[in-house]
Amino acid sequence: MNDNSATLLKKARTRYTQQEIANIMGVNVRTVRRWEANDSAPPKYLADVLVRRILFTSLGDGNDNLNRFTFIDLFAGIGGIRMGFEKQGGTCIYTSEWNPASQKTYLENFPEKENHQFVGDITQVDENEIPDHDILLAGFPCQPFSIAGVSKMNSLGRPTGFECTTQGTLFFDVARIIAAKRPKAFLLENVKNLISHDHGNTFKVICETLQDELGYQIFFRVIDGQHFVPQHRERLIILGFRNAISNDPFDEMVLPKKGMIKLSSILHPQDGTENAEEPYTTGEKAGVNPKYTLTPKLWQYLQDYAEKHRLAGNGFGYGLVAKDDIARTLSARYYKDGSEILIAQGVHKRPRRLTPRECARLMGFPDTFRIPVSDTQAYRQFGNSVVVPVIEEAARILVKNLLNSEERVQNAG
Repeated sequence: MNDNSATLLKKARTRYTQQEIANIMGVNVRTVRRWEANDSAPPKYLADVLVRRILFTSLGDGNDNLNRFTFIDLFAGIGGIRMGFEKQGGTCIYTSEWNPASQKTYLENFPEKENHQFVGDITQVDENEIPDHDILLAGFPCQPFSIAGVSKMNSLGRPTGFECTTQGTLFFDVARIIAAKRPKAFLLENVKNLISHDHGNTFKVICETLQDELGYQIFFRVIDGQHFVPQHRERLIILGFRNAISNDPFDEMVLPKKGMIKLSSILHPQDGTENAEEPYTTGEKAGVNPKYTLTPKLWQYLQDYAEKHRLAGNGFGYGLVAKDDIARTLSARYYKDGSEILIAQGVHKRPRRLTPRECARLMGFPDTFRIPVSDTQAYRQFGNSVVVPVIEEAARILVKNLLNSEERVQNAG
């Protein structure tokens, strides 16, 4: 057992019996005895659970439970970031999401509870009215910075980045809330292209705001969702800490090897091994609803479009994938024609779109996640969301390092 694990276990034993620690860790009591005897070391992720339980209880109000930190969820979408932090034992006390359809999905899955506030447009909220919280989460809108978004804006003759007054400047709403509430830490999520947008000037302003003006220590990394799901999806994650930490938390991320998880893991098996879920699957074998198969007209259009661009020497076209493949990035425009991810159905059959349930799985949402909106809205929502397991891992390293910094501050005091 390493020194840190030994120290934590010793500290835990001043508060809990071996059986209680076994219950906390989800192991049997013999395993705890082996740890104490230094015969074996606890797995890393279980050690993190022990850290949260011991330290959050010691820092909190004495109530013996895991909910020892609070967070707010800004630009919440359908709650993917929230799910990652609830997995670490946090309690969401404030949510902001302006889109009515996203609000419907969010509230269906996270009903409002006591001590939780839900608001719409964050730009209309006085930052001083937001409750105090430990961690701020914000997946602020990415269209002004994304490759697809910039191309669309340019084609329409519209500004991008911070010049886009409707979305690009929403980062500064995040900044004013951080300035007013001074959370212990934050997580911000955006597209990879934010780093290079406007030759790096946009990201430079963001970093200077967070570090120089607000005084937070920040770390950032581009993470590919392909580590956890069968989808190539690179997203930027920024972690910020009010009290300095001594290492880059991203170095502690546990990322499975890319490409190990195949598309078959998220597709409907269509063999009766899962229950039918109307309107996505039907019948005794839960086959995919025929409505998701492309019409002859649309399929011909996509083939002609791809051939046109092939002859022009570029790579535009549809993405036809099979069960052993990895999908392209799911976008919010998937509802239009599904061209970026088309599921092959055999040589003589037209391909099909993913169902909304398959899109949910592709983003790492559990099958218990409810989808109360139309297919069009569901495609938009999942295309705009986060890969939940990526956020879970980012939440783990943020919470772990936050706890360590809080303990150092307490010990120094």
